[in-house]
Amino acid sequence: MKVHIKKFNEISIKDVDTVGGKNASLGEMHNQLTSKGVAIPNGFATTSYAFWEFLKDNKIEAPLKQLLTKLKRKDYSNLETIGEQARELILKGSFSSAFNQDIIKSYTCLNNKGLKAVAVRSSATAEDLPDASFAGQHETYLNIKGEVALLEAVKKCFASLYTDRAIKYREDKGFEHHTIALSVGVQLMVRADKGCSGVGFTIDPESGFENVIVLSGVWGLGENIVQGTVNPDEYYVFKPSLAKGKYPIIQKKMGDKKLTMIYANKQKNKTIVNSKTPSNKQLQFVLTDEEIIKLSNWAKLIEDHYQKPMDIEWAKDGITNQLFITQARPETVHQIRNRSIHMEYQLLEKGEIISKGNAVGSKIKVGKACFLKSPKDIDYLAPNTIIVTDTITPDWDPLLKQVAGIVTNKGGRTSHAAIVARELGVPAIVGCGNATHNIKNGTMITISCAQGKTGYIYLGQLAFKKEEIDFSNIKMPNTEIKIILADPENAFPLSFYPNDGVGLLRIEFIITHNVKIHPMALVKFDELTDIPLKKEITKITETYKDKKEYFVDKLSQGIATIAAAFYPKEVIVRLSDFKTNEYANLIGGKDFEPHEENPMLGFRGASRYYNVLYKAGFALECQAIKKVREQMGLTNLKVMIPFCRTLEEGKKVIATMVKNGLKQSENGLEIYTMIEIPSNVILAQKFAEIFDGFSIGSNDLTQLTLGIDRDSELMGELFNENDPAAKQMIKMAIQSAKKTQTKIGLCGQAPSDFPEFATFLVKEGIGSISFNPDALLQGIENINKAEESLKPANENNDYIFYK
Repeated sequence: MKVHIKKFNEISIKDVDTVGGKNASLGEMHNQLTSKGVAIPNGFATTSYAFWEFLKDNKIEAPLKQLLTKLKRKDYSNLETIGEQARELILKGSFSSAFNQDIIKSYTCLNNKGLKAVAVRSSATAEDLPDASFAGQHETYLNIKGEVALLEAVKKCFASLYTDRAIKYREDKGFEHHTIALSVGVQLMVRADKGCSGVGFTIDPESGFENVIVLSGVWGLGENIVQGTVNPDEYYVFKPSLAKGKYPIIQKKMGDKKLTMIYANKQKNKTIVNSKTPSNKQLQFVLTDEEIIKLSNWAKLIEDHYQKPMDIEWAKDGITNQLFITQARPETVHQIRNRSIHMEYQLLEKGEIISKGNAVGSKIKVGKACFLKSPKDIDYLAPNTIIVTDTITPDWDPLLKQVAGIVTNKGGRTSHAAIVARELGVPAIVGCGNATHNIKNGTMITISCAQGKTGYIYLGQLAFKKEEIDFSNIKMPNTEIKIILADPENAFPLSFYPNDGVGLLRIEFIITHNVKIHPMALVKFDELTDIPLKKEITKITETYKDKKEYFVDKLSQGIATIAAAFYPKEVIVRLSDFKTNEYANLIGGKDFEPHEENPMLGFRGASRYYNVLYKAGFALECQAIKKVREQMGLTNLKVMIPFCRTLEEGKKVIATMVKNGLKQSENGLEIYTMIEIPSNVILAQKFAEIFDGFSIGSNDLTQLTLGIDRDSELMGELFNENDPAAKQMIKMAIQSAKKTQTKIGLCGQAPSDFPEFATFLVKEGIGSISFNPDALLQGIENINKAEESLKPANENNDYIFYK
């Protein structure tokens, strides 16, 4: 269509050839989703016809083609020169009077006397294809006011079709340069300089887990997120809870947000500048829970409309306090990934951690650290180099395909560096804060993104292995196969492994790494007399007026992340089973823990929950569970009581839980107990009257059957789960469960380490077996072989699985 301009209300997603992917999406959302409540700032777009006409009128089509034939495609050593000359050809051109008038007329209609600023964004006609995001390849100009400034910004956008990074990107993706046009979107500027802004994904950008929406936000304009200049706030929203009207925010992580990008004063020769964020705002989340939920609902509407995972940009006007969606494009990394093929990386040795940050990808790489201040330092780049720098902007893109890895001081999971690294398959660790200080230039380092959301940089060359696994070829046995989990950071990627849920969620890891503080030190914070300790706790919990809420929030978010990752499959959370010496290691713990000569057999598990020394701490654990199940709606979460010595103790714990709002059977709540003490086995049928299910803890049960401290190196050779006495105990427990028709499983390493132990469990009729992630696949193989070998017994119904 031979028009220079199309208003958003004239544009649909079918107009990619005319206005590019970005503008086509804006027009589509403006027309299809505003009626559903999604707020899109109005605007217009120049057309591909206008771009081709501009090139033709200024006679620069042929010179551009000729210029690009000179590009040295072997090493791209003249890329900078070619790009500069191409842009200069465009910048020297002139718009026709008709095109000028059409832009000014549309601007006047949009802008109501020209009082408001506009955002001017580039949109190429090949953008947002399934395997190409074009993220950050072309320019955006913010806070543009007046006709002259607008016309200049439009021409600069045209020229940005030939930025060095855009040229290299098209080369890498196989696009013909002369077939792509540049449309320019002109959109009313949201006053995010006085509010906040950010990005969002309707899929976890690292693992590809589809049941969450991930939002990031900073104060001021969103370029600070894209450029990775600051570490943003992050919010994880669980889609099924969102759909049910439950509280869906399963994680909130506060970033430092040290800088705020705002509009420049007229005196300065800039449109935007960065200013230091006031300390009180650094300690505030940029979005309220209500705003997080509103944006998440909009993101879900956008995803549903496009029927694919989406990458969105949002902004909040600080004057009107209104939220807007400013862009939406398809997520390009996980759409083309085969979910059944998994490449697993694993470190084979330990090393000295010299820095850590946000992991991007799941690979491990070894290489020499190379400090670069800018992409102009490309001469210092050698093969298998790991770039170490402060931050990475789109100008770096041509370099990134040549490196083994990326490490930055600044940036979050949704920064430009992270997005491009994912697309290129280059492992990156961003937002380290101290990388350029702690890592020496030229040093051999190992970067690991294979340990969850936190990436680690190790000194030296560490051995690692990688293995490709095709989950589609793995046959699941009749016996339920579950995972033992502790770290929420690993939950999303592990959810893709073959499994029937989580048989043991250990909360001790969450308390140690996420909470860090002894619960009683929070309960009795006002009574603490140790001033340095009180200052330490105050600093960690400074955003919480009620210190107890800090514990509930951190614990519930960790548990909820794992429960959400495996939803709607069963997730069994074991309540705290620290020993007194372990509890004492928490911040403030020494003041609340008695000294015991043998903590393994002392004040642990169930005995703590109703005791005056800890029952207020246990109440916080119960509040966290209640929040996950009732507020968040994750009713797939079940509770397990560890080290319950007597029937009377079991009843006391159940009664204590009722006092704390957790009533057995209410809202489907099931309460299990561990079978790990001989008394549990001997009275298993009586314990079945109190609890809904059993899980055999083979380590403790073996320890207490054989009278061996399992932590003793001296006695280590005698500790053996395959011992006939230990196996007899397990057999008796399973037989009692059969008689009472009680669910029973086992958590432990033995079924993966010893095929004969797996056969024994299957023969006795165990209902489920839970494995550590690194033993899961071997465990499945062993169980399948065991079931195959016992097929004749199955046919005679000699044993029954209790699931």
